[in-house]
Amino acid sequence: MTENKRVIEAINLRKEFNVKVRTDGKVKERKTLKAVDGINIFVNKGETLGIVGESGCGKTTTAKLLLGLHEPTDGSIVIGDTKLTHMNRKDMKAFRRQAQMVFQDPYESLNPRFRIKDTIMEPLEIHKIGKDKAERYEMAKQILEESGLKPAEQFMERFPHEMSGGQRQRVAIARALVLQPDFLIADEPVSMLDVSIRAGVLKLLRKMITTRDLAGIVISHDISLVRYISDRTAVMYLGKVVEQGPTESLIEKRYHPYTDALMEAAPNPDPELKFSLSKIKGEAPNPVDLPCGCRFHTRCPKAMDVCKKDEPIEVDMGGGHMVACHLYGGK
Repeated sequence: MTENKRVIEAINLRKEFNVKVRTDGKVKERKTLKAVDGINIFVNKGETLGIVGESGCGKTTTAKLLLGLHEPTDGSIVIGDTKLTHMNRKDMKAFRRQAQMVFQDPYESLNPRFRIKDTIMEPLEIHKIGKDKAERYEMAKQILEESGLKPAEQFMERFPHEMSGGQRQRVAIARALVLQPDFLIADEPVSMLDVSIRAGVLKLLRKMITTRDLAGIVISHDISLVRYISDRTAVMYLGKVVEQGPTESLIEKRYHPYTDALMEAAPNPDPELKFSLSKIKGEAPNPVDLPCGCRFHTRCPKAMDVCKKDEPIEVDMGGGHMVACHLYGGK
């Protein structure tokens, strides 16, 4: 990390959706789904933040909020010295160039009618980068080779269906990076790929974020994957960040019982390692009918009476390691 410059910050960020609750095929009532409920996260230049949690915890919604793809219900997103919601049309277009996303499924995120060269060159044309088509072609060729697709000429004329899953995801990464952004979000970047090629794509992402000095966010349900690529990690549960801090500190100490459960769920190849599965009970509650107090208390093996009444607040455990749990005075 070359400098401790904050690129993006979310302050008390909230996103609510009005949903219809149906019973026997009939609309019963409208309820509020709190997809993201008052989170505080930030990313500095040259570092990667991992966001980890179960499906439905609000990870992808958070990513879309940070990119301006969703309008926040409350709270603010600060880009440098400017609030995202205060940007005019011109500033927003400039922000679109500086903030890019790699989606989960490369086959869905790539236009099947575009050749690979057109996919990479399109954002350059939109943002008027490069003096002519020949220069844009060379820029597309260079970023493809940096993304591990060599020689690039063999891939430029192909369509997405003529490539493997790993190659398509490398194209998606190349498309995001050809604009030379400051901020990159990768949402479950390897979950759709064969296990044998995941390491290569993760290594590419880590290399690109480090060498280009980006502010990166990597979203995953797999805490071992996040450990490989991120400097800091935020653990989400039902719209809340329950623990966050430097990745190694969070994994070694893991104060919150939910973080402990995620870590125990990650496979470990060491046959000598002894472990016991955490006694996490049942499924996550329905997000439109959240329990009172701590949202994890219905599954937590260490739940106390106060957990059922009061919502915990974040407590600093030292070194930037924050946890929201009543076990550590988070009242």
